[in-house]
Amino acid sequence: MGDVLWTPPADVLQRSRIGNYLRWLREHRGLDFADYDALWRWSVEDLAAFWRSVWDHFEVVAHTPPTATLTDPAMPGTRWFPEATLNYAENVLRMPGRSDDDPVVIAHGQTRAPVTLTAAQLREQVRRVAAGLRRLGVVAGDRVAAYAPNIPETYVLLLATSSLGAIFSSCAPEFGTRSVTDRWQQIEPKVLVAVDGYRYGDKPVDRRGEVAAIRAALPSLEHTVGIAYLDPAGAPPQGALSWDELAAATDEPLTFTPVPFDHPLYVLYSSGTTGLPKPIVHGHGGILLEHLKMLALHHDLGPADRFFWFTTTGWMMWNFLVSAPAVGATIVLFDGNPGHPDLGALWRLAEETRTTYFGTSAPFLLACRKAGLVPREIADLSALRGVGSTGAPLPAEGFTWVYETVGEHLQLQSLSGGTDVCTGFVGGVPLLPVHAGEITCRALGARVEARSADGTPVIGELGELVITAPMPSMPVGFWNDPDGRRYREAYFEVYPGVWRHGDWITINERGGCVITGRSDATLNRGGVRLGTAEFYSVVEGLDEVVDSVVVHLEDDEGGAGELLLFVVLAEGLELDDALRRKICRELRTALSPRHVPDEIHQVRAVPRTLSAKKLEVPVKKILTGTPVDSAAAKGALVNPESLTAFATFAQRRASDHDTPTPA
Repeated sequence: MGDVLWTPPADVLQRSRIGNYLRWLREHRGLDFADYDALWRWSVEDLAAFWRSVWDHFEVVAHTPPTATLTDPAMPGTRWFPEATLNYAENVLRMPGRSDDDPVVIAHGQTRAPVTLTAAQLREQVRRVAAGLRRLGVVAGDRVAAYAPNIPETYVLLLATSSLGAIFSSCAPEFGTRSVTDRWQQIEPKVLVAVDGYRYGDKPVDRRGEVAAIRAALPSLEHTVGIAYLDPAGAPPQGALSWDELAAATDEPLTFTPVPFDHPLYVLYSSGTTGLPKPIVHGHGGILLEHLKMLALHHDLGPADRFFWFTTTGWMMWNFLVSAPAVGATIVLFDGNPGHPDLGALWRLAEETRTTYFGTSAPFLLACRKAGLVPREIADLSALRGVGSTGAPLPAEGFTWVYETVGEHLQLQSLSGGTDVCTGFVGGVPLLPVHAGEITCRALGARVEARSADGTPVIGELGELVITAPMPSMPVGFWNDPDGRRYREAYFEVYPGVWRHGDWITINERGGCVITGRSDATLNRGGVRLGTAEFYSVVEGLDEVVDSVVVHLEDDEGGAGELLLFVVLAEGLELDDALRRKICRELRTALSPRHVPDEIHQVRAVPRTLSAKKLEVPVKKILTGTPVDSAAAKGALVNPESLTAFATFAQRRASDHDTPTPA
């Protein structure tokens, strides 16, 4: 761990937005910080001063200016900027540093030709759609739901909805009916906006049947609006308006409803792999301040930038991406299969759009590495200065691959956070070097600690990731949770007054962080906790292994228990004893003898959520006898059929421990 792969340029303080912020603090607050660590400590110790400085430095547009910054800092229940009123959409559409004819949305996909919107065009579309929603009777507090991909219409709808003080919620159209209705029956939307289908690579996917089923399952709906995306000549569903009718010409001005700081902006959802997805309510002010801080001070984005993140509208990274015009950056949207016609597609998109910051997931970077791709040989990436990685921990070899094959002068930022806060609370910053396999720092205003089993903070050892001071983008609450009980249970039950996130983290002496997987999926062998991330890094580094999932079945007597590894192999390969020995040898050498599995079995697929996260916990439940339907909500999975193999395997194990390989 820890080879330095990038160091900040000598003039970083002159060139970066965080350098500008430090000068502003000196000039306007009389504060001087020797280094990032000193700045971070101030940001988490004097919360009121730090978050008020973010508000003032970025000149947040308010209708009622703030007086106090926060009430009682105890969690949960902190209230930020209690008297202030503002509107998220107004602050995004300000687009500082951009003129009317600058392109601010560049959208590419596999369903239609590219679309570019200038600043003036974006504001005009939001104005028209807001007027259309008003005609449909949408008022502050109403819910507007989008069953739509990462296209300009979805973005316009989010801004138009929030401009009215109404509440937005999106599901990507690859979500099945059950998955969508599990989410939206909870929030009871008044308006549904839905596409007819989309193309994934060269395959058309018709969603008209799903849209009809969703409409039937939502009695709260008063209006449906159809976007003719797959078939531009198609008619909207029966009894529905078309998008063009919603966005019809009108002379109503674009106005912004002033709302309290914590007024609901949108509802995001936990993955819903067990039970109903949790409806996580985010507020206008908390999201705005957090994203201004993160996008400008950490990602160093501004008016010269074109910001891309590969995401769907069902993942919080979409919500993060589309805040970028608030710091003046242009956003690059992509809808389609990132592996079509090959893994070079997104790198070529970066060349075509002159992307300056390319965000993606760790599995995508590792897939490119495994395929032997050298992005800088297939695309001109000279505009690129930043690469972001999230969704899973990026191992050291992933970092090295980026610097060897994408570009040696760019800054790679691995970050981790969650839907719960709609941001990363550990990530990168222009002021600090990049070390292989390491998340550079704890983000400003995020008081992240590692806690040992007895609850004490630890440095240099594996611990439970906790946040010990409130952040403005913590949820306003969960929908339909009037007394806050579900919210408290989700984050504050283990350590009263402290947010427990559910990840394992190691924080080193210099503040660098390594996340080693979900704490509820920990491999605990004889009292030694092993994270899953490093395990996968070794196993999936082998040419023969395409994917894998590992589970630890505890021993009630306190022994080592059983470690079971399931592997998906490359086309045409069968698991034999020679490959088993190779996998065990690699794990023993790279990690430790404790990491060597007791059994290795071949499966056709690893169960994953729609946002591509592996489902270790449901697999473990199935292996210990929980029925499939109780172990996981199939609608939240990309491949629900994959669970059957584990159920079959569990049955065979129960009857005979010398188990043949599951199908």
